Amino acid sequence: MPGATESAGGDEALVLGRLGALLLDAGTSVTDVRDTLDDIRAAELPQDISIGVLPDLVIVTRRTTGAAMLMPRAESELSFRQSGRVGRLVRELRTGITPLSQADARMEEIRSEIAGHPVARWAFGSVLSAGGLAVLFRCPWWAILISLAIGGLVGLLIVLLQRVRGATALAPFLASLLSTALLGLAATRLELGSVPLLAVCAPIAVLVPGALITNGLLELTATDILTGSARLVYGLVVLAFMAAGIAAGAVLTGLHLDAGSAALVGDVPRLATDATGWGALPPLWVSWVGIVVLGIGVGLAFAAGSALTGLIVVVMALTYTLLVLLTPPLGGIVATGATSCVVLLLARILEKRTVAVPTTVSFLPAFLLLVPGSVALVALAAANVGALSVAMATFASLCIGTKLGSVLGDLLR
Repeated sequence: MPGATESAGGDEALVLGRLGALLLDAGTSVTDVRDTLDDIRAAELPQDISIGVLPDLVIVTRRTTGAAMLMPRAESELSFRQSGRVGRLVRELRTGITPLSQADARMEEIRSEIAGHPVARWAFGSVLSAGGLAVLFRCPWWAILISLAIGGLVGLLIVLLQRVRGATALAPFLASLLSTALLGLAATRLELGSVPLLAVCAPIAVLVPGALITNGLLELTATDILTGSARLVYGLVVLAFMAAGIAAGAVLTGLHLDAGSAALVGDVPRLATDATGWGALPPLWVSWVGIVVLGIGVGLAFAAGSALTGLIVVVMALTYTLLVLLTPPLGGIVATGATSCVVLLLARILEKRTVAVPTTVSFLPAFLLLVPGSVALVALAAANVGALSVAMATFASLCIGTKLGSVLGDLLR
């Protein structure tokens, strides 16, 4: 029955396109989506079917007839918990546990899962993320307390902007403006003097486009040059919006940012001050508490669920440990690249060999520590030439380390 066979192949090709759109919604890079779909196609579909993947579209084509099916991605991204379920489904399809013909129902079930209480999640997640990051980077105690309060307001602002069509693009600028303005008013009223930039960055860290830049790096160093370049440019635009918000807030409130306060994670143990009381820095061991609080905040904001939140905390702890250990002998720039290589390699192993957690879910928390945006933001907001050169060198190191980790991870396939 050739007609029946062709019809079945067409149905499965349609399911394959839907799976690709689901992977795009999960934040997977174009390169990884194409490789995943090619693996599944080779096992279950005719050889005359080819697959093309764009950032917002999956194209499944039959070469013999020229017929093509276009599957656009949805308008909203999946939560971390949904992305984790997508990773498990992909693993089952690759190993043959679940046939492609039965995947449609699973995909509908994953899409129908909606994380509840978005306002509370983003508000409390932003509070914990801001406080955890401020503690991790050992900001003064007064800055930690103010970051906690501002983080909650930033979370509420994000939820509000998500409900206004077309306003999401303004979130980086408005959140940065709000964070800086509130911190500037507090610093002026309380006569706190120069404010460390990390205290401004902590409440808006969840807006740093970590997954976007990570995917851009993976695509740029593969064969998807145009897609990777577009993602990186957009990521840099988002960082520029954040820097503009910080600069505008500082001008409006007369806030003086400490241009020398930007530091990578590996430099945190060397921070010191003669201030006492609320101006003192937290003890170094408190940074480990900050990691746990930050991980819980990220998991809460992105609806990761308890299991993935625990994984996020472990990934952040590993990243922090590597940076602290490698920075003294290698320097902060090289340590960033080496750490990104190790963490991305482990993320690939998690995705392909163990619990099937997508790389975007496990590597994004590490990205917040590898490039929290502070160095780049101080270079833009404070016009610090030295910080700009450090930011560019760190970015290059991150590119090399990420690519190396990706290549080593692909060898495990």
